Amino acid sequence: MPTSPKRALNRAATSRLLPALAAVVALGLLTGCAEAAEPTVDSAASSTADPTPTQDTWQSSDETSTSAPTDTNGEDGGDEGQAGAANPGTASAMLDELAVKGRAPKTGYDGDLFKWRSDTDHNGCDTRNDVLRRDLTDITLKAGTRGCVVLAGTLADPYAGETYDFDRSSNAVDIDHVVARSNAWQTGAAKFDEETLKEFGNDPLNLLAVSSSLNRQKGDGDAATWLPPHRSYRCEYVARQIAVKHKYELWVVPPEKSAMQRVLDTCDDQPAFTDDADWPGPGDGDNVTTKEETRPAKQKSSSSGSSSSSGSGSSSSGSAGGSSAGSSSSGSSDASTVFENCTAAREAGAAPVHRGDPGYGSHLDRDGDGVACE
Repeated sequence: MPTSPKRALNRAATSRLLPALAAVVALGLLTGCAEAAEPTVDSAASSTADPTPTQDTWQSSDETSTSAPTDTNGEDGGDEGQAGAANPGTASAMLDELAVKGRAPKTGYDGDLFKWRSDTDHNGCDTRNDVLRRDLTDITLKAGTRGCVVLAGTLADPYAGETYDFDRSSNAVDIDHVVARSNAWQTGAAKFDEETLKEFGNDPLNLLAVSSSLNRQKGDGDAATWLPPHRSYRCEYVARQIAVKHKYELWVVPPEKSAMQRVLDTCDDQPAFTDDADWPGPGDGDNVTTKEETRPAKQKSSSSGSSSSSGSGSSSSGSAGGSSAGSSSSGSSDASTVFENCTAAREAGAAPVHRGDPGYGSHLDRDGDGVACE
């Protein structure tokens, strides 16, 4: 049946309108979907992605950590402290300021490099006696020594938590470097100049009169390997170690820092140890009296007193200056029993060495009082 002209026109118009209508509908659907999906995408991105740090952010980070990451060789390393985590003015806050690195080699270490016992404050007294006049009570000074040499007193040992009498003729009291010289050497002091080494070795902040047995038990240990048995002193002990390392810009090794923080976590905001210590002047101290020293009787040598020995300084000490182990008449035999230096005596656990003891030599006895390597 032939199609009428009118129906043909309607069909042609419809065929032209259908694609246009389909395009409009599709565009509306796509626009609606996009508007519905966009907030979801943005929300997810903002909750999971970190913003790119601005210049101000990096500068703020640099202020709290200015070093490279930890280096186990101890040459370079990072400041792994968390500055601002602890209350200002506390030992914990000071600990956070210390760099954390690996332990450096002990190569080149010699305790004598620190010139321990030097009169660094030029008060006329050696450092050992300065410590004793500061730390002991009821002090007796040796007459004729310009108020320097301590003969007796009472020590309240902070490491042991006990009080006992000190007598110069005994070996009961040592002077401890709170941060051991060997530890310092391996955490930055190897790069010190001669004067700084000497300052460290004689710094009031780093020295305490303590039990000789505990001092030798400690050795060159840090807080990770040794702490005072007197628990109530540990907070102050660690705070002092931190202050010494902070003063001399030494670093801590990771186990050492962890041990220090564990101790400080038991303290009630332990204050940072302040460097306000000075040595007492000659003659100063607690309840000071003065008397002549009663010296031990000189031992007679079994040798003929021949001057054949060529040992340095032997002529000034006579028969009393030799070692009691030297029963041979040969001067060279005596010399073989003498410590080469005080470092050797300390490493052997023999310091101080008294005149007549094996290992004593006049070259070790700086003040000629019969007690060497004090």
